[in-house]
Amino acid sequence: MRSVAIASRSFSKHPILRSKVLEIYPDAKFNDKGLSLSGDSLVEFLSGHEKAITALEVIDDSILSKLPNLKVIGKYGVGLDMIDLHAMKDRGVKLGWTGGVNKRSVSELVISFSVYLLHRVAFANAEVRNGEWYQVKGRQLSDCTFGIVGCGHIGKDLVKLLKPFGCNILAHDIIDFKEFYQENNITSVGLDELLQKSDVVTLHLPKNDSTNNILNKDRLQMLKKDAILINLARGGLLDESALKKILSEKNIAGAALDVFSVEPPIDTDFAHLDNVLITPHIGGSTEEAILAMGLAAIDGLKNPKNPLKFL
Repeated sequence: MRSVAIASRSFSKHPILRSKVLEIYPDAKFNDKGLSLSGDSLVEFLSGHEKAITALEVIDDSILSKLPNLKVIGKYGVGLDMIDLHAMKDRGVKLGWTGGVNKRSVSELVISFSVYLLHRVAFANAEVRNGEWYQVKGRQLSDCTFGIVGCGHIGKDLVKLLKPFGCNILAHDIIDFKEFYQENNITSVGLDELLQKSDVVTLHLPKNDSTNNILNKDRLQMLKKDAILINLARGGLLDESALKKILSEKNIAGAALDVFSVEPPIDTDFAHLDNVLITPHIGGSTEEAILAMGLAAIDGLKNPKNPLKFL
């Protein structure tokens, strides 16, 4: 029986992470063929191993039921929506995972997107490319009302980066981080109030039954006409069809979308809107964040926990 199998393609080809694994598990199996593993191919790849490192691979009961030797999964990446935690618990499989290890990568990108959209950089650049030369008026991030939906690891880190800008920060979370809010002069509000008052709204929520489509058509219509919406969290948190209509009718100023319910997005019309910035799920894809997530996954193999502790 081999010790550990690394299903993730990106982890498998990362030289530093690969060497770190081999120092501990010399007989480790890597996904060197670069296969996208799912269903039976994933079962075949993981079969006979006690430990595994997974990333975007779906791990549910149908998979776990065919892997009786599997005892530990180290999660590469910060999202857990690909893993059935209850099935893991029922099958006696422990989870190694550390939340927030990519937080600075994501929070920096939120700042970048905010400035980019508020200053209308894309529009100005397009005008120059079309032979025009005139000053495009934008807005400063400084003194904006900035709404953070989800004040966990990333939300809290974002607050640190926003401090020099002097923003009025609103936050919404199901957990009352009262002390943190007081220390950082943050106003805790309901979601509807946050949407109605914020100049910039950014989502930092996990995807689960309670957050799926949390920004539905009705809530998206609450946004101010000059608001900016940013989603670097998970696809499925907002109604993409309703958002496209609102953007095309210029009922909000713009949006930056790094994630979609289906990736790559099926609806390519988004990419042609002049008030939308789209990136291919790069929020946590800095070199530093990738290394940190990989090292956390390796550590998780040595120090796994009951998966239900992460609910």
